Amino acid sequence: MRALFFAFEGSDASGKTTQAARFAASIDALLTREPGDTPAGKRIRSLLLDHSPEGASLSARTEALLMAADRAQHVAELIEPTLASGRHVVTDRYLASSVAYQGFARGLVPDQVRDLSLWATNGRIPDLTVLLRVPVEVVLARMSSAGERDRLESEGREFFERVVAGFDQQAVDEPERWLVVDGVGSIGDVAARVRNGVGGRFPEL
Repeated sequence: MRALFFAFEGSDASGKTTQAARFAASIDALLTREPGDTPAGKRIRSLLLDHSPEGASLSARTEALLMAADRAQHVAELIEPTLASGRHVVTDRYLASSVAYQGFARGLVPDQVRDLSLWATNGRIPDLTVLLRVPVEVVLARMSSAGERDRLESEGREFFERVVAGFDQQAVDEPERWLVVDGVGSIGDVAARVRNGVGGRFPEL
């Protein structure tokens, strides 16, 4: 069986980080994340997410370019070598996050944001993108109880409404490449939905 590439997507506080980790462990995959899982990416992540004068002044286009730069290094340094070695890869966020956050939520042209990431990654796309679908009300409630927020998490309700809508639209546009999972419920219940859904697409796992 060839090595498979999975991306877990969703709004902040959707549970995707927890579910990506559980799923990766279940198939002995490399678990990675964006932004910031390479040495260069850590510096980019700080600029993108920390509350700093530099971060506060970033334009939407600069934000999109930095995300794409992190992704280019992520693919070159981690994703491609791991897949080439025969091991599965699970990433917590990938190019669909840029389309949702910088495209739909920041007001850039979504197709242009997607094309930028496709160029940055030499066309590498996931075999399956798992979307943890959580209503905006639940997202905001979870973030309110989670404590300090990063720069993007500090955006308002309308921003996250556009983020959720952006993910939903991408899943509608490419249903064969997306698995939409109800992210509301216990960690175990959501994990079972993920595992059953992925198993329906890839019975060999």
